[in-house]
Amino acid sequence: MLKNAELRSAGAALSVAALLVALPAHAVESDPLPVPTDSPREQAVISYNEGVKLMLDKRYRDAQARFEAALASDEKLAEAHNNLAYSLRAQGQANYERALKHYSRALELNPKLAQALMYRGVLLNQMGEVARARADYEKLQTLDKDLAARLDAVLKGAMRDEYYGLARQRD
Repeated sequence: MLKNAELRSAGAALSVAALLVALPAHAVESDPLPVPTDSPREQAVISYNEGVKLMLDKRYRDAQARFEAALASDEKLAEAHNNLAYSLRAQGQANYERALKHYSRALELNPKLAQALMYRGVLLNQMGEVARARADYEKLQTLDKDLAARLDAVLKGAMRDEYYGLARQRD
């Protein structure tokens, strides 16, 4: 007979397995990544996944620390740059320049990282750089029409979706 802790552990494993089966064909950039074992990237991905959980819980300062730890282990983890930028931006205007650098680095590493392009467009809009935000919108149309529509709505002042970090249009 299984003990309570074993049941909880088995239930958690089943929940993770069910989640993995239910994921769409393409992953969202804020999804946890599979952890490679016996790899130099293992610690980076573990830190990244911890950061994702904290970010989704809106604990942005703690998430920032985990994404920074992930990047200290693997600077080329584009998703960590993207989510570090998101966490920085969520902490306010004082972090915008640094966030912009990380969004741009994420896109250097992976030009098809649609959320980074959308979030950078939102940030540029918040910074008053509407022409650059529009350029990101144009690129985004070829990658993800849904995210492009969200960015377009932000640029037109019509969308304030907290999940996508769009609640504050300008500080």
